[in-house]
This record gives sequence, C-alpha cells and structure tokens, in this order.
Amino acid sequence: MTSRNPRDSRLRLVSPRSLAAAPRAVTQRRTRRPAPRPPEGTPPPAELAHMARTGLSDAARVARWADAALRPGRDGANPGGKGALSDATAERAAADLGLTPVQVRADWDTARLAGLIEVHGDTARPGWRLRAWSRDDSAVLRGWVALFDAWSLAYPEPMAREPAAVAEVVSAMPQVLSFLQLSAGPVPVDQLLDLLGQRVTELRTERCEIPYGPEPVPVPEPAEVPDAPLAPLLEWALHALASVGALTCGEGQATLTPLGSWAVWVKLEQICVAAQSPAGNIEQPAEDMLRGCAQLRPNAARAEYRAWLAARPVGGAVTELIDAARGEDALTRGLAFEALRVVGAPAEPDVRAVVEETPLRPYALLWLAEHDGYDPEDAHEVLTRAESTWLWVDTAAAVADHGEAPLLVRHLESAVQPTVPTLLDEVRAVGHPRTVQVLVALAAAHPDPALAKAVRRAAFQVHTGGS
Repeated sequence: MTSRNPRDSRLRLVSPRSLAAAPRAVTQRRTRRPAPRPPEGTPPPAELAHMARTGLSDAARVARWADAALRPGRDGANPGGKGALSDATAERAAADLGLTPVQVRADWDTARLAGLIEVHGDTARPGWRLRAWSRDDSAVLRGWVALFDAWSLAYPEPMAREPAAVAEVVSAMPQVLSFLQLSAGPVPVDQLLDLLGQRVTELRTERCEIPYGPEPVPVPEPAEVPDAPLAPLLEWALHALASVGALTCGEGQATLTPLGSWAVWVKLEQICVAAQSPAGNIEQPAEDMLRGCAQLRPNAARAEYRAWLAARPVGGAVTELIDAARGEDALTRGLAFEALRVVGAPAEPDVRAVVEETPLRPYALLWLAEHDGYDPEDAHEVLTRAESTWLWVDTAAAVADHGEAPLLVRHLESAVQPTVPTLLDEVRAVGHPRTVQVLVALAAAHPDPALAKAVRRAAFQVHTGGS
C-alpha cells in the first residue's frame, strides 16, 4: 500500500469482517473477578443437566425424529408454514412415536424454544444443542435456560385478557422470581400476588404517561378500582413456569425447582456483573448500552449484552436493538447485530424482516448466514460485491467516527476489490451516504501521497456528482 502509483496499488485480499470484528480504537484492561459460586444447596452442574435432560426428554425425542424424517430431500421435509407442523406431519410423527398429534405439537414447540430444532423458512433442522445433547452438559443447560426465558410462549395466555396487562405481568415476573429464589422455599401465592401488584404499579409509574392538550377540569376521584385483576394472570404465569420445569405449585404456594432456582441465580449474577462493569449499562436503552460497550473487548461486550438481555423481555429487546441499528451511527449498527448474535434464534424473524432495508441488509445477511451454520469467516460469501462494498464503507464510517487514523488505513485491507482504483470506482457507485466523509478521512490518514491524492479526487467527484 505504499506504491507511488495508485493505478498499480494492490490490496491484500482478506475476508471482509463485520464492524464489530474491526479492531477497537480503545482497549480496556480486563479486571479479573472471582468466579461466582451458586447458592448453597444448588446441585452440581452434572446433576442440573440430568434434570434438564429428563424434563426435555420428550422434546428431544421429537427433535431426533425430525432430524431423521425431515431432512432436506426426504419426503415430508417441509414441517409446515412458519415452523408449525402441518397436520400430515404431526400425524406421521404421532404414528411413529406412539403419541397423539397434540402431544407431538407440544413437544415440537418445546424443542424449538429450547433450540433443539431450528426452522429456517420451510425447512426444519436439528439445532446444535441436539448434536451435543448426550455429551455436553453446558449445551443442555443452555437449552433449558432458553426454554426458561421463553416461559410466556410455552403456555397459552389466559383468554379475554388485555395484551397490555399480559405484557405488564411478563415484565414484572423477574422480580417475583427473584423473590422466590431469595426465599429458598415455598412462598404463599397471596404474597406473590402482592409483590406482583407492587411491581406492575412501578412499571406504570415509570412509563409516566402524561396526556397532551389542556388540563381537564378536576373532578372528585372515585374510590380506587383495580384495573385488571392480577390473580388470574399470576396463576397463568406460575402454571407457565411450572410447565417448563422452573417451579412447582400446590396448596396455595409456589416453590422454585433446583433448575429454576439456579436459572434465576444465573440471571441475577449476569445483572450484577453488568452493574459492576466499567460501563454499567443494564438500565440503559439499547442505543446507549451499545455505545457504552463500544470501548469493551469482545468478550466483555458479549457479557454486557447478555446481562442487558437478561433484564428485559426478549421481544422488546430485539425491537430496541433493531431500532438502534437503523440510526445514523455505523458503529452502533454493527454492535447492535453483535448483540443480536447473543440473542440467537429468537431474533431470526426480526432480522429476516429487515433484509430489504439497504443500511441493514449486509448485517442481516451475515447474521442469517451465521445462524444458518456458515463459519463466521466464510459468511461474507453470501454478500454480493455491492453489498460487501456498502458494508466496507459503513465500517469505514464507524472507524472514522470512533477510531484512529491507522485503523482506517488498515481497513483498506478488508476490501474485496483487488486494486485501489477498482475500490474507489465501486465505492462511488454504491451510493453510501457517508462516502464523501469516508474518502476524505482516508485521504487525510493515508501516508502515501499519490494514493491520498487519488482518494481525495474520488471524494471530490462524489461530492460534485462528476465522473
């Protein structure tokens, strides 16, 4: 890259890297924290994994059946629309496994939530956890925690309930579960109902919904009437958590199972780690959290993402991350998709939905390729030349805004184009809104005067619309 003749300047061909894989402008010293120990009485991991395998044995059985019967190229490989089993496939599985179609559908849904089955479009395939099910205790426990996180999807919602009220209860349940975990024993349901009511009230207060327009004429307030009764919703939540094996209910009391207690402790520990981290972003909205993680090393950032995700419902968190990715900051965009990698399978529908949005398309395609099993080093092969160029400019914009000049110069090496003139031609053609700023910054940073001059000329041509 030091040739005086820009026409002959060769670029070293390397695999394009996503934004988050680019070198960090600021590194951070890692602080060692002693490995946390679970509460006294928590079974060892091997015993917890055995419990998880037992609880998910029916789901694993259906997943293995799907692995054998629904592979691409076999009859009936289509599981049905949008990941649901078709009637014919459910009846076929029921006949093969000696179950009813209703049982098969329930086990299928559980297997999907636990990551034992992955559905891509109309094709079902075994998840990586199924491959490691018999030999990797950590994979089993991660699968069970994924199911635990999706408890509200594992059990039908109560009929004739306002979606807003259900959402409030889902958001409030982490505090209820924390109380159960700290109690380390049976807790009366009435006591949990009081706690749920307090938390729902706090959530409504935090929203601080102030009406616009002139203030209404004050009228005497009637006696306070509760909005929607929370008792049926708490009963639904407890039964849903019991259905995934997180707690037991009976005689007006609820008790966390060893698995449930361990999972809640893991979530609390993640939150504590985030609160003690240099960034401390657990309570921040997605965009602020991502900016706070920009200075962290990849492992530390992923720990921050996990803790942030643990503190809020998955669906809302994914929506926040996608909205943050739509902003003007390219660094935030790349980090948002790194956080979505931590989310995993639950984020797939939302990521797939933004594939046609030009600024997000390269990131979404890379995310989906890795989710479909591509090696991260090879995932860039799914991008067209123009998409790779757009991603190169977007990454360069992030480096220009947040990095140092040497990083921007080194970023040239990640371009797919073999020569600088070719790169400049394609960068100009791709139409990225930050093209001029990127080229000006690159020209100012590059030590080769001839190459810098060529880059400045290209920036001027983009700015004036010339050729």
